[in-house]
Amino acid sequence: MKKAFYNASIFTGKEFTGGKAILVDAGKITGLVSSAEIPSSYEAENLGGNNIAPSFIDLQIYGGNGMFFAYHLSAASLEATYEYCKAGGCLHFLITVATNSDAVIFKAIEVVKDYWQQGGKGLLGLHLEGPYINPVKRGAHLEKYIKKPTEQEIKKLLDAGRGIIKMITLAPEMCDEKIICMLREDNIVVSAGHSNATYAEAMKAFNAGIPAATHLFNAMSPLQSREPGMAGAVYDNENVMSSIVADGVHVHYASVRISHKLMGGRLFLITDAVTGITEGPYHHVFKGDRYTLPDGTLSGSSLTMMKAVKNCVLHASIHLSDALRMATINPAKVIGMSDRLGKIAPGYNASFVVFDDGLNMVKTIG
Repeated sequence: MKKAFYNASIFTGKEFTGGKAILVDAGKITGLVSSAEIPSSYEAENLGGNNIAPSFIDLQIYGGNGMFFAYHLSAASLEATYEYCKAGGCLHFLITVATNSDAVIFKAIEVVKDYWQQGGKGLLGLHLEGPYINPVKRGAHLEKYIKKPTEQEIKKLLDAGRGIIKMITLAPEMCDEKIICMLREDNIVVSAGHSNATYAEAMKAFNAGIPAATHLFNAMSPLQSREPGMAGAVYDNENVMSSIVADGVHVHYASVRISHKLMGGRLFLITDAVTGITEGPYHHVFKGDRYTLPDGTLSGSSLTMMKAVKNCVLHASIHLSDALRMATINPAKVIGMSDRLGKIAPGYNASFVVFDDGLNMVKTIG
């Protein structure tokens, strides 16, 4: 069906523009034209003067709507997560499994494959956060599952997860360079996180090709005067992108603002959202504006991507255009999909978020 969307302030990925209509055919954007020039063959929809942007992309979310994926390993769990994402303007996500047993990881691979075969929506692939992390910076991860990878183990993982595993968070100081090369050669985005690397170790890993870091400041060696740590290396390496959790709990809003000033387009938003669960190895307890383990350890956010964007604007004084890029084109670049996601331009996927001037969700399209 050919559709045209008009009467909205359109964020293209570069700038806001008005007086235009987005033309869509067969799930792809075919053009932007003057609202007065919508072809008669297109069904026109009036967006009521709201704002429209590319739909958001969340590269780290563990479940949603009461379904924690690593425990509820099913297509229904992925569908519930998609619906949670959608309610916050996100139509593309990586389901994430934190440090866990081999049985859970390999089952997760099969479930993602089945979900795709059933025509499931929104899922870009699997993000494995661990188990190859530093126990010193494990955060809410369970130490009993943390390990140092072998080449044989990675080969088995790659054989099973080829095309499904899109991202792996690991501590570079805990992994041999050959391991990291194997992952990158299989087109997996390696992200440094849950790491106690020194500045020198982190810079060596980044200069060797690790392109990203996971949840800046959280579970990583901090920036200090005598030892800049991984956080300092992220700031200092102009080729490295990093996610950040903009909920005011994981990271102070001033730290979000400072990071954006220093990193610009290298910074991207994630929700790092979990959902409440009291079964299985991970128990997440809702505490009003966050989730914790039963002992009080911070274990995840209650964010949506729309809320993260709004927080950046209202609490971190980041311009709306920049905040939207942090939720769209920036994460698209991280996973190598910036040729089809993250912009409103001809040839891009027709998936959009519509929101009002108060940065409140109206609906998604796509």
